[in-house]
Amino acid sequence: MPDGGGWHIVEDDLSGAPIRALLEQHFAGMLANSPAGSCHFLDFDGLRAGDVTFWSIHHGDDLAGCGALKMLDGRHGEVKSMRTHDAFLRQGVAALMLDHIIAEARGRGAERLSLETGSSSAFEPALALYRRYGFEDCEPFADYRPDPFSRFMTRSL
Repeated sequence: MPDGGGWHIVEDDLSGAPIRALLEQHFAGMLANSPAGSCHFLDFDGLRAGDVTFWSIHHGDDLAGCGALKMLDGRHGEVKSMRTHDAFLRQGVAALMLDHIIAEARGRGAERLSLETGSSSAFEPALALYRRYGFEDCEPFADYRPDPFSRFMTRSL
């Protein structure tokens, strides 16, 4: 994470109104672009689970985005709940968060990092980011099943 520029990432307990509003927007966006049975986002309780660490990224006092790491086991992590606030789109927020999640996963001993995201055109910006970071398409992992509305990606760390 950069030291300058006013950006900072903090572990977030999901209690603040701004982060709750951003996550509500995230949930609604997922449901608007994929059938409910094909949406695999973690709700508030899921983001508080013991195997999940959730962070928010801020620019000064403003919430800019969020992301989470779910440890599937000691060597495999999953990227969850990546979302950029509309006011900060195309300013590198998602890249900063993904850098942070990758570093955290490595620091916890993960050798692989995977993710599930949507397959419609609404997810193209996210897919492009993940490809730039070396994620490649893969088969469903963990408890996921094949789904035409899901894309599964992975990379070694």
